[in-house]
Amino acid sequence: MSVSLPLRDRKIDIVFAVLFSVFTVTSLISDLLPTVGVDFSRPTGNFFVDSNYWYAHDADPLFMHPPDWMRIVTGLSAFVYMPFYVVLVFALVTGKNWIQLPAVVYATMIVTLTGIVVFGVEFFGDPAMRTGDPAKFLAFNLPYVLVPLLLLIRMRAPMPFRRRF
Repeated sequence: MSVSLPLRDRKIDIVFAVLFSVFTVTSLISDLLPTVGVDFSRPTGNFFVDSNYWYAHDADPLFMHPPDWMRIVTGLSAFVYMPFYVVLVFALVTGKNWIQLPAVVYATMIVTLTGIVVFGVEFFGDPAMRTGDPAKFLAFNLPYVLVPLLLLIRMRAPMPFRRRF
């Protein structure tokens, strides 16, 4: 019988549930815009456009002027990761062990795409696409690599919800 520990005994899963709930919202607010071709290269008075402009104008030229491959990356976030976050939060809160393999696949993908490809371009790629404000770039983007990496560690062994971490 595979009984999960109650959520109150899996405090790390509460933290993960909160963080991935926030990721759900940020995927909708930020990643959807470049995916569908919204121009946020200047402020417009629209909260979502202005929020993306404020972030990207000095910290993320790759995000502000995405090539096709970057729009695919943001599209994955908006249309694949965002719905996955909803399922993941449900599984974390209810202790559903079937989420282990999808969580491992997700974490591996996001760490590879964001941690290697995007960070690689932002720090070592074409000078026109490099971040002008590394601290701001990392403050906004590092959680999207570190949290999935911690989730990968959390899901390291079978029946993850039968143990605290």
